[in-house]
Amino acid sequence: MASTTIDPQEAAHFGGLAEDWWNPKGSSAMLHRLNPVRLTYLRERIDEHWGDDPASFTPLAGKRALDAGCGAGLLCEPLARLGAAVTGVDAAPENIAAARAHAALSGLAIDYRAGSVDALGGEAFDLVTSMEVIEHVTDPGAFAAGLAGALAPGGLMILSTPNRTLKSHLAMITLGEGLGQIPKGTHDWHKFLKPEALTELLADAGLTVIDTRGLGFSLARGFVLSDDLSMDYFVTAMRA
Repeated sequence: MASTTIDPQEAAHFGGLAEDWWNPKGSSAMLHRLNPVRLTYLRERIDEHWGDDPASFTPLAGKRALDAGCGAGLLCEPLARLGAAVTGVDAAPENIAAARAHAALSGLAIDYRAGSVDALGGEAFDLVTSMEVIEHVTDPGAFAAGLAGALAPGGLMILSTPNRTLKSHLAMITLGEGLGQIPKGTHDWHKFLKPEALTELLADAGLTVIDTRGLGFSLARGFVLSDDLSMDYFVTAMRA
């Protein structure tokens, strides 16, 4: 994250979860359940944008990917398996240490860095992702600009974030944190961004939103892609 947008309290909160991040039944269990639908959406957008064979196992071969706010690497590792040369950046050094250790066990070469997007020194990436991060920074506009600055011409940016609705408050804070499914103190509902607000921030950063999709929940299937944006949503953007 850009150095001016890192919230030390947020970094400390998530860094405190580092040792348990890869435990599918631990404090990050919700992220493990979210990952399959995230990857479904990512694969759809990757295939549509670059026109690759949807049956290919490595649609990102020859491309660089950045995951900003990568935690302990739950998204970085699948991106590497899709063929990308992956860089993961996170504000919490504890998360980066856990990410490096897990990647080593998995036999994956991922460039993990503790710090901010600013520290990338002008590097450019074909794919930039940042999942459930922008609502945790001190300045979402500056954060969006930092991500845009890391996006290569012709590249693709994919973000996800909760919508600021009563439904999201009920699901993520009242129930999720209240019942212990999400670590207490993870969310500040007042920092959630409505889709129109995020679209405006990305436009200010020189990007155009080309797709928006909701993240819903089905009792039969768990988390699913949806047209309902009221709880959580994905946004795909390109240079204007």
